[in-house]
Amino acid sequence: MKVRFKTETIKSWAILLLMLISVSVANAQDKVSGVVKDDTGETMPGVSVTVKGSNNVGAVTDIDGAFSISVKRGAMLTFSFLGYTAQDVKATPGKQMVVTLHEDNKTLNEVVVVGYQPVRQRDLTGSVAKADMKGLTSTPVSSFDQTLGGRLAGVNVSSNEGMPGGKMNMVIRGNNSLTQDNTPLYVVDGFPVEDASIAASINPLDIQSVNVLKDASATAIYGARGANGVVIITTKSGQVGKPKITYDGSYGWQTISNNIEMMDAYEFVKLQNEMYPKEVAEKYLANYEGKQWTLDDYRNIAQYNWQDMIFKNAPIQNHSVGLTGGSKEVRYNASLSYFDQDGIVINSNYNRLQGRLGSTYMKDKLKINLNVNYSRSNQDGASPSQQSYSGMNNLFYSVWGYRPVTQPGLPLTALLENATDDDVNGTNDYRFNPYMDLNNAYNHTLTQYTQFNGYLEYEFMKGLKLKVSGGFTDSRVNNDNFNNSKSRYGSPLSNDKVNARVIRSSRATWLNENTITYQTNIKKKHFFNTLAGFSLQNSDYDYYSFKTIHIPNESLGMAGMSQGTPTTTVSTKSSWSMISYFGRFNYNYYSKYYATFTMRADGSSKFRKGNRYGYFPSGSLAWNVAEEDFMKPIRNYIDNAKIRLSWGLTGNNRVGEYASYGLYDVQKSWGGQVTLGSVPSGVYPFNGNLSNVGMVPTSVPNKDLKWETTEQWNLGFDLSFLQERIGVTVDLYRKTTRDLLLNSNLPLSSGFVSAMKNIGKVRNQGIEFTLNTTNIKNKKFEWTSNFNIAFNQNRVIELAEGQSALMSAVQFDQNFNQQSSYIARKGESMGCMYGYIYDGTYKYEDFNKSGDNYTLKANVPHFAGETNTQPGMPKYRDINGDGVVDDNDCTIIGNGLPVHTGGFTNNFAYAGFDLSVFFQWSYGNDILNANRLWFESSWNKSRDLNQFASYADRWTPENPTSDIPRATASASNKVFSSRIIEDGSFLRLKTVTLGYTLPKAIVTRLHIDNLRVYFAAQNLFTITSYSGYDPEVSIRNNALTPGLDFSAYPRARQFSFGVHLGF
Repeated sequence: MKVRFKTETIKSWAILLLMLISVSVANAQDKVSGVVKDDTGETMPGVSVTVKGSNNVGAVTDIDGAFSISVKRGAMLTFSFLGYTAQDVKATPGKQMVVTLHEDNKTLNEVVVVGYQPVRQRDLTGSVAKADMKGLTSTPVSSFDQTLGGRLAGVNVSSNEGMPGGKMNMVIRGNNSLTQDNTPLYVVDGFPVEDASIAASINPLDIQSVNVLKDASATAIYGARGANGVVIITTKSGQVGKPKITYDGSYGWQTISNNIEMMDAYEFVKLQNEMYPKEVAEKYLANYEGKQWTLDDYRNIAQYNWQDMIFKNAPIQNHSVGLTGGSKEVRYNASLSYFDQDGIVINSNYNRLQGRLGSTYMKDKLKINLNVNYSRSNQDGASPSQQSYSGMNNLFYSVWGYRPVTQPGLPLTALLENATDDDVNGTNDYRFNPYMDLNNAYNHTLTQYTQFNGYLEYEFMKGLKLKVSGGFTDSRVNNDNFNNSKSRYGSPLSNDKVNARVIRSSRATWLNENTITYQTNIKKKHFFNTLAGFSLQNSDYDYYSFKTIHIPNESLGMAGMSQGTPTTTVSTKSSWSMISYFGRFNYNYYSKYYATFTMRADGSSKFRKGNRYGYFPSGSLAWNVAEEDFMKPIRNYIDNAKIRLSWGLTGNNRVGEYASYGLYDVQKSWGGQVTLGSVPSGVYPFNGNLSNVGMVPTSVPNKDLKWETTEQWNLGFDLSFLQERIGVTVDLYRKTTRDLLLNSNLPLSSGFVSAMKNIGKVRNQGIEFTLNTTNIKNKKFEWTSNFNIAFNQNRVIELAEGQSALMSAVQFDQNFNQQSSYIARKGESMGCMYGYIYDGTYKYEDFNKSGDNYTLKANVPHFAGETNTQPGMPKYRDINGDGVVDDNDCTIIGNGLPVHTGGFTNNFAYAGFDLSVFFQWSYGNDILNANRLWFESSWNKSRDLNQFASYADRWTPENPTSDIPRATASASNKVFSSRIIEDGSFLRLKTVTLGYTLPKAIVTRLHIDNLRVYFAAQNLFTITSYSGYDPEVSIRNNALTPGLDFSAYPRARQFSFGVHLGF
């Protein structure tokens, strides 16, 4: 019995020992360490490392991306970081783990670039919008901003007209300044530029991201240049790996999107007969070679439509080759692109050759980056809406006005073969054969941009980095203009005869910026990020112009300039410099509470001592409600619920380099009226000798002049639901700009009419709403949408002391240039159109009839400048009720600014196919259609001047109810009124792109990385009530005179086929 007991005891102890060993082994802990990197090989601090299935065990990578954690053997580790796809990796004890995280495309995880630093979308405290670069480049464009309009709430992007290579105008949250530039500051790879053309010269396919900073919290770090918003452009950098080559190419064609219907031969002769019956009887209705011509003979006669002669289907092509690659230490990228676009108006073209080279070197704690960009563009043809003394010199005055038919005995081809119409009096009508002019006038502009920028970054210790940046931009514009004897400005009828002009301008700008940043945290709860820096910038500008006239040998072209008579010579040189100090402090508690404070001091040479420095602080707070404990029950449904509040001051230094100084000039002759920038009266060459001249003052000094300052409040809400399938952003803002730079009247005893002063105040306030949705997403099909809308209310709060309104006379023709056509009135929006309210035409019931004579009834108001008012003449509202319609009855008749703008995008993907459809709209803006002053009216008594087809419905004794004025010359026809104000609202199908990406199995067999083919279309259709070529027009585009249309270049409809190929 004893032996048996011992044996069982031993067995029991053995089993117990084995169990203890098993438990011990099972609970053994191994130390695992490694480093986490991103796609580019950069280490990633702040990555969360947890044991899968456990919420208690974890670590966070340090500033070098390193981590260390003790786990059970065989454990699976989960690596996660906002903006990147989480990865599960099996722990490997005893071996240094290297984990690479890849970016995902969820909105909250996106990284956006703000002033001097990148920030996660989730951590933003300011109002920042990130453009979808895939959408911007889905159709061939010459610059990134051409398809930006309508894609970002509060960012209004438009063009003056549709000319190839035309400049785009960007305004963020409304115009701040009445007279100064309202365009944003552009920051390209950290290099700030004030010229939008430099940013637009970058190949859109080279751009990695475009971020628009809208509120003061985001823009105040740029101080004196941040009031109009900031557009930050980051170009693509090299990627680690073997060299990769991409090719993007497209070819397409353009057509005019809308033609204006003109009177045909029958209606044209009918109008001429109504106005000049005696002359027409001997001309169009004459008895020629035994045939008595009648009006009906012109119904089906051969005739010209001059629009068909100058418009054409125009090709467009775009080619780009890119190269990227590199190792852990050295990465590189390069690109070469060519864009070529013919205009739909004959002999107009824009082409650009652009190259870019970038490299990055990283070794231990040192990082060096260098970028070079070169752009060379050529533009042929002049804008048809360019300012001229007379509107008759503009292209479309002749295109629309040239008669469609000739009288019997004169071949129709004579109109096309001759420079002018012999039946038109050239002394008071400047019509010129538009087809001949376009084929003979030479206007060529060569623009070159060269940009060098780079930085050196060194990390002294964990979280402490010094960055020294530098850059240089050189921009040169050369314009050559030659007018031979078959062109409008060089014909025998012109004053200058054959002439030529050269213009040379250049701007060289250099910048040095130095920043130091420090990031740290306390117990992984309190995160701090500080930045401090200073910068130096200088810009030099040169302009030279020289013109000669009466060139005897026109066959030499530009080379014959020396044979002509020298006339206009202009030379200008200017320079400005700026020194800045700035800093930012960010605080983040558990990604729940945020605070950001910035401060910048700018010193500019544009202002005098005492006002040279401007100080621009800002602050913002944010609360991510979704991270609160009380949100836990619904956290599976709400991903983000952040409230943002910001305040700040920003400035606008877009004034002349010497605006605060009193300037002198060598004056050889007296130039006219005393205005700002001109010379006081009484200045003449001594004894009539042009060589005996003196220095005279041309501007009044103002040592107190300072920058305009904008104060802005912003309240924002960021919401996302259902794993970010629904995202909502709402911003409410209110910004007030004070110390506006305006011309203030001076007593004439001073010798000047006005001087530049800081007076006035403008306010913009509005709301922006953006909705992003993933409507359907599965393995085969995906459908996403974006909708945005922005409302902005603009108000003039103050003007000069005692001034209630600022009048503007828009310049397009000498008959109208002295009339006030726009007004900025206190309490109203800037950019309001001004004139008479049109009440139709005078009807028969407004008159007392005596025989064949009509006398206006006593109780019916009459126009002050009209001595013999007759039925069918324009009738205007007598606002003050004094019985006479005069200047006292002028009022606001329209507004060139929209009530709201927006866009709606839908993207679809299925089995390799992708479809993108983008609509853009503008609502509530008016257009002053000055074309109708000429072509829906006969005030100027010009014979044989054709009219719009709508004028066929004018008032006549047979059509007495019409509200289109009758065909007669009258002073009341030659004024601005609501008759020519039209609704400029529109809904446009801006872009449609259909593409197909070949499956991976096929491209692998072809030994390529990827291949996508696509078809793209722009401006497919526009829904609008506007009668002109296109409602997106503003030929004198500034804050005071928006929405003017006169002889504007039409917008084209575009179709392209393209391919993307990767090796």
